[in-house]
Amino acid sequence: MAEALIYFFRDYAKRNFGRRVKKIPVALPFSCPNIDGSKGRGGCIYCFKGSRPAHLSPAVTLKEQITEGIERAKKRYGKKTLFFIYYQSYTNTYGDIDYLKEIYDTALQFEGVVGIDVGTRPDCVPDEVLELLSYYREKGLEVWIEFGLQSANFETLKRINRAHGISDLVDAVLRAKKYSLKVCVHTIVGLPGEDEEDYIETAKLIASLPVDGIKIHPIYVMKNTVLGEMFKRGEFSPLPLEKYAKCAADMLEILPKNTVIHRLTAEANKPDLIAPDYCTYERKLEVIEAIIVELKERGSYQGAKEAFFRRLLSVERTGGNFHKFVEKPRRS
Repeated sequence: MAEALIYFFRDYAKRNFGRRVKKIPVALPFSCPNIDGSKGRGGCIYCFKGSRPAHLSPAVTLKEQITEGIERAKKRYGKKTLFFIYYQSYTNTYGDIDYLKEIYDTALQFEGVVGIDVGTRPDCVPDEVLELLSYYREKGLEVWIEFGLQSANFETLKRINRAHGISDLVDAVLRAKKYSLKVCVHTIVGLPGEDEEDYIETAKLIASLPVDGIKIHPIYVMKNTVLGEMFKRGEFSPLPLEKYAKCAADMLEILPKNTVIHRLTAEANKPDLIAPDYCTYERKLEVIEAIIVELKERGSYQGAKEAFFRRLLSVERTGGNFHKFVEKPRRS
């Protein structure tokens, strides 16, 4: 039933590759421009080791990480499983072009790898990097590039120390599509100072762009981060699960039905996690189920409000009168 409500990456992969496809995350010694001083210091206020999975270390060679990841996946999901190499931690386009080619080339050396997914920032993708990524399409790989936006509210981006703007995201998406790359946008629900209107606005921005996929997940608070200190001082609290499920459902209703949902939750290493308690590997399925239940209770699904939103967008762009599209308020 969930597949009819939400277009998950697993369903997209099975439709396009005919079998299960698993992402193999890898960690490399990258940095970010808001860490190394190019744009700022300290990184995002929630950043904990560049969102690196606890079992990964940049000290382990890339080949070893991929080999171990593939072996684990085959034991769990079967020998016929196919793979994407997911360049995950920090900003995986923020480096010398020769080094980038070397690490992306590594994916070509493994049987069963059908694609790469490169996590980055929208202000770190010069055309030479996009051109390099398009080269791997010619080599037979499907190439996704994942832009961390987090929010469509510029005040929020300043508050969390992103050191880039919404215009950077729009520019990066449009240029990436010129190179025929698949684009995924990463968003976070529950950032400091935001409410439901901000999440809806973020979903509308993404729905209005030629974006192929999205990641939505709740903010979580880690030890030894600026956000962690804010939490200790009582200046910030993450959303409870029920509230997050409602907000995620609101966003899904606006997104097109064919937008691939790569993620709907987040998992942190328990010893380093402060809050919320549902952002763990053990409760991942519980979070997804809460969103599915929310949609079912509404009688809704991903894309339920897409047509209404697109009519509004079309009328607004042409300067027309859009009052007839606005729903009448319910009588109390």
